[in-house]
Amino acid sequence: MKEESSDAIQAIIWDDDHLKIIDQTYLPARTVYIELKDIGHVWEAIRKMRVRGAPAIGITAAYGLYLGIRQLEVRDFDSMWLELERLSEYLGQSRPTAVNLQWALGRIKKTVYANKELSVNDLKDLILKTAVTIHEEDKRICRRIGLNGVDLVPKNCGILTHCNTGSLATGQYGTALSVIYHAFIAGKGIHVWVDETRPYLQGARLTAWELQQAKIPMHLITDSMAGYLMKLGKVDMAIVGADRIVANGDTANKIGTYSVAVLARQHNIPFYVAAPLSTFDMSMKSGDEIPIEERDADEVRMIRNQHIAPEKVPVFNPAFDVTPGELITAFITEKGIIKPDYNKTLPSLFEKG
Repeated sequence: MKEESSDAIQAIIWDDDHLKIIDQTYLPARTVYIELKDIGHVWEAIRKMRVRGAPAIGITAAYGLYLGIRQLEVRDFDSMWLELERLSEYLGQSRPTAVNLQWALGRIKKTVYANKELSVNDLKDLILKTAVTIHEEDKRICRRIGLNGVDLVPKNCGILTHCNTGSLATGQYGTALSVIYHAFIAGKGIHVWVDETRPYLQGARLTAWELQQAKIPMHLITDSMAGYLMKLGKVDMAIVGADRIVANGDTANKIGTYSVAVLARQHNIPFYVAAPLSTFDMSMKSGDEIPIEERDADEVRMIRNQHIAPEKVPVFNPAFDVTPGELITAFITEKGIIKPDYNKTLPSLFEKG
């Protein structure tokens, strides 16, 4: 068994009085940290996908809420609460699909409201302390997700993954990539097949980069190769992350995930979703209720500022799709492995806390 590294990638860092993140738009060519010193910078970083991945967005938004309220002159709780509501709504508009963003902001507001007798300055300090707690908890949660998923991985396993679900997308370790990472250090002899994940190429640019950093055996493939790879018998399981999971198990994740799940079912390959409990939204009964972000057409027309399609061609560019719960073999969470029937097992999970 290999030794677990304690120096996994740190994509989000709170540095005294501001936030530092790896600007993922530069990867894999350059590793560039940028400083976010106000809420506007945070909103732009989330919207422009300088930071991405549902848990990482939630962490960044939590710090962003502090940066926003820190700069405001508010004299009492009521005026502060109004500003928190306004700033939360503003941040929430940056990426509407990933539920972790709203979860993190909601947790901060709940904490503030429970301590409304404190002074304004103490409440501001409490907001920062809560953001730091969310960040540190996510690191521990992602490690636990990985450890919980290791037993699902057979020896000499070919694993297909889609999009990026590693340290770049979370506080540390990742979700689906945490399972992959911990299976690797457990000596499972895995090989990872990485979907490039068009149109934003998170697999090609980010997942391939993270796996190389960890020296995990892998091949990069185009999204259209996944079915053929399964037919050849080179894929034993698929593991992906999630941006929102609702009460019946329907799961929103990066566009193309649904296709992988259908192909996995056709080839009798288990399809797993790894995610923290903060990604579950029990207020929605089915995936039909999940808002799906549609992004700029040039993400499809262009790669690295080079046109690969006619300039004015019409484009449909949803950032996410929804995989029905019936196609998901199990969810890998920090609380363990959750299996169907999700209409029963998911509510039971949250009733237990």
